[in-house]
Amino acid sequence: MYRETPDSPIDSGWRFFSGEESQAYADHAENFAMYDINTIANCDPTIISLLDSPPGCAYARNADGDFELEPVPSDPDA
Repeated sequence: MYRETPDSPIDSGWRFFSGEESQAYADHAENFAMYDINTIANCDPTIISLLDSPPGCAYARNADGDFELEPVPSDPDA
């Protein structure tokens, strides 16, 4: 999960990935959808403590399943 500057007033800025997506998959907007952040938190309450993190933060689960701060993913097209 990582946070960008929100794109709109209804965008939290959070982006969630499983970690298994290929770049080819991620390159297609039709593979993504916008959900209310509360919906995501209801599916995984362990994210709640991280939701106030500012844009530019990224977290990934470690081998124990706990979130750790990670480098923000880079845009391969940038």
